[in-house]
Amino acid sequence: MTDIDIANPHEYDHSHSSSAGTGWLRASVFGAMDGLVSNVGLISGIAAAGASPGIIAITGVSGLISGAISMALGEYTSVRTPNEQLQVEVETERDALHRNPAGEQAELAVMFESLGMHAETAKTAATQVHANNEQALRVHLAHELGLKPDEYQSPFVAAIASLIAFCIGTIVPVLPFLFGFGTLWWALGFGAIGLLAAGFVAAKFTDRNPFAGAGRQLLFGGVAVAATYAIGSLLGVSALG
Repeated sequence: MTDIDIANPHEYDHSHSSSAGTGWLRASVFGAMDGLVSNVGLISGIAAAGASPGIIAITGVSGLISGAISMALGEYTSVRTPNEQLQVEVETERDALHRNPAGEQAELAVMFESLGMHAETAKTAATQVHANNEQALRVHLAHELGLKPDEYQSPFVAAIASLIAFCIGTIVPVLPFLFGFGTLWWALGFGAIGLLAAGFVAAKFTDRNPFAGAGRQLLFGGVAVAATYAIGSLLGVSALG
């Protein structure tokens, strides 16, 4: 194995999943889980209160529409806000490099030294980094703030992913009522399958035990169903039949 091969262990030793898709992935997982849990809980609550299948279907679809819009808008804002904050930090650091390049270079040398470099090596490395203003900006942001200005997440992608995933998750427990064989048991069954599938897929993406992930999501959904069903039972007549 040559020195060049050893210098790039990602080609033979290990690899990392790309971070480029984490924005849509996080939004999709959160949207699907939220849609499933919120709507199966909602259906359980109104079914326990004695609502008819038609009312349950209308309520479920209404929850889908309002929840999807809310999720998309919230996801858009939650991604855009840190992007704007990141841009402020980039401009602040860019201005500092322009006003006081010598001080920023000395600061970088100290940071390199704190990482284990000898003093002279750290100064040489800082000098070489500062030979390119944009490279210096990226290095300062990474070492001082842990920021990567090249990795902005798209708020539009996150919003769309969240909306679609929420709709998919929300419609699952409503399907029995839309197709005319709706009872709470069918809704709970569809919801349980959806939660298991969503937890399984999410765990596969993160290289975790998919069965543990599926079970965890089913447990979380079960807690929501139990809570809303108990409240619905206090307000009306149980409709588990």
